[in-house]
Amino acid sequence: MRITVATRRSALALAQSRAVAASLEAAGHEVALLEMTTTGDRWSLAGAPDQPGADVKGMFVKELEEALLDGRADIAVHSAKDLPGDLPSGLAVLATPPRENPGDVLVGEPGGLAALAPGARVGTTSPRRRAQVLAVRPDLEVVEVRGNVDTRLAKLDAGEVDAIVLAAAGLARLGISRPDAVALPVDACLPAAGQGIVAIEGRADDDAVRAACAALDDPSSRACLAAERAFLARLGGGCSVPAGALCTRDGDSLHMRAWWDGSGRSADLHGDADDPAGLGARAAEQVGAV
Repeated sequence: MRITVATRRSALALAQSRAVAASLEAAGHEVALLEMTTTGDRWSLAGAPDQPGADVKGMFVKELEEALLDGRADIAVHSAKDLPGDLPSGLAVLATPPRENPGDVLVGEPGGLAALAPGARVGTTSPRRRAQVLAVRPDLEVVEVRGNVDTRLAKLDAGEVDAIVLAAAGLARLGISRPDAVALPVDACLPAAGQGIVAIEGRADDDAVRAACAALDDPSSRACLAAERAFLARLGGGCSVPAGALCTRDGDSLHMRAWWDGSGRSADLHGDADDPAGLGARAAEQVGAV
């Protein structure tokens, strides 16, 4: 069957969408990409100054979801962390391929956060990263650095900032390896819900497309994403919420770590893999969000 994939035009989005397309083509499907510019892309590239922590919930997926709803596309490929807490009526996550490294990376100082000089400028647009970096190093200056991965790295190399924080998965999918990049410990910088997971979204009632995507689905990624999104939903938001969540699977059990800047509290608990949403809800209770 022919499947049209809606995707953003950024290098990372295209890399993820082409990987999904290649898997579908290997299964015998004909695939075409529908490249789109989202509200989030326009915001990210805008030159005007913006308030730190601007609400970007859903901005990187809105136009792609509209293409699904009006039939221009059959599926949309997203970084799962960009998905808002509630999907539009009629849409669903059809598949989640195996998860890439979910962690964050500090680029610009191979010695990590501890090696940065007092007052060093660290670039990120994420309220979650901002809060966690300052919790470890309150003497640093955290500033907004927008744009795609290449743009942010260029700003770092131009000396606009001393370091930036990026998702390890994005660097890996783009094939970028830098000697000045170092992984941030999860205990110090818990990743965003869904980070490292690609979400394939489509119309909930399109059984043929759902069946085609089923071969790409990884049950562990799906369960962990469900737990992390349930946690985020209890907090009432998407990627604009200063919160971190990481779920891992061990057999029939899930291990969930979560943190919320609203209370400064963390959660660390286990649950049944058959009830990931329940685990996410309990994690929200532990951090005091409900």
